[in-house]
Order: sequence, then structure tokens, then C-alpha cells
Amino acid sequence: MTEKKTSDIIVPQQGGVVRNLVNQFKLIFRLMGDKRVSLLAKLIPLGAFAYLLMPADLAPNIVLPVIGMVDDAAILWLGSYVFTELCPPEVVEEHMKALAGNMKPGDANDDVVDGETTEVKE
Repeated sequence: MTEKKTSDIIVPQQGGVVRNLVNQFKLIFRLMGDKRVSLLAKLIPLGAFAYLLMPADLAPNIVLPVIGMVDDAAILWLGSYVFTELCPPEVVEEHMKALAGNMKPGDANDDVVDGETTEVKE
């Protein structure tokens, strides 16, 4: 028999633009429902969303075609960024950990399964 080789395999979290956007929107929805976040701060994402739906535009698509499309995305990004910056940092961190599925150290060490891998050659 062959000896078992132990390996430390670390699988990095798969990410991308779409996943980051989805996580950012989830974070905003969670923070909007949190009572520890200021009511005035909660008006920022609502205002950014209202700007997206508003028929009047700061940079119309007809006059400035490229900038007209980018300004809506920029307002949404800026609104979400400013909103998360104005929220209490500990609240944002708590919700980000919950979204990422991270456990606090020492919270349920019994749930960790230790295992080994073997290489099978046919």
C-alpha cells in the first residue's frame, strides 16, 4: 500500500464583479432593516434608487451618450458607498460576516471536520 500524503488545500473564495454586486445589494438591504443604522443614512440609497427611476437626468443619453449611461451606475455606486461608510462600522462588519458565512473563532469548533486526502492513480 502507498502512504497517505497529507495536504493543506485552501480553496479561495470565488469572487467576481457579479458576486460582489449581489453581496453589496444584500448588505444594503440588511443595513436598511437594521435599527442601529440612522434614518438619515437610510435616505441615501433610497435617493440613489429614486434618481435611477426619475425621468429627468443630469446627463441625458441623447446629448452625452456614453456619460449618460455611466452616470446612473455612478450614482448607484456612490450612494451605496456613502451609505455603508455612514453606517456604524461594527454593524457593517457584523452583516458582512453573516453574508460571508464566517464563524467567530472559538464559536463551534466541534463543527470543523478534519480530513486527509489521498491521491489515487489508476
